[in-house]
Amino acid sequence: MAENSNGAPNGQTPPQGQAQLNLQRLYVKDVSFEAPGAPQIFQQQGQPNVELNLSQRVAQLGTDAYEVVLSVTATCKVEDKTAYLAEVHQAGIFGLVGFDDASREAVLSTYCPNVLFPYVRQVISELVQNGGFPPFFLQPINFDALYAEQLRRRAEGASDAPVANA
Repeated sequence: MAENSNGAPNGQTPPQGQAQLNLQRLYVKDVSFEAPGAPQIFQQQGQPNVELNLSQRVAQLGTDAYEVVLSVTATCKVEDKTAYLAEVHQAGIFGLVGFDDASREAVLSTYCPNVLFPYVRQVISELVQNGGFPPFFLQPINFDALYAEQLRRRAEGASDAPVANA
């Protein structure tokens, strides 16, 4: 969790100009595993192809509390048959105090998913292995680069928007 070095007790506003971030809770919000072709899929020959779908959602819970949910879906197919589908929604509640809007958005879009990712990675790996399949390890994800791309697209969208006449 967060170490408080500014002298303000938890739950109180830090001194002016100091931003404070704390992780209040981690939890699995939803988890699902399906092996629709089992047991025949275990006899299937061919190279498995894993498709990943990644998303995140942020919801404000109070003045300074946010729920961040990192969702990962891994779908493995062998030829045209689905071997397994593993889906995890890993969530955390983060307290953010003293951040301006841009900094808060950046923290919620980069730092918070980075905190949640190792938990998603572990759950996906355990689901796949417990389903009788070879271990699957999610590769690291650069949330900073994803956020930078999101900002770039947003800026392009704003520059492409028609200018209203005043």
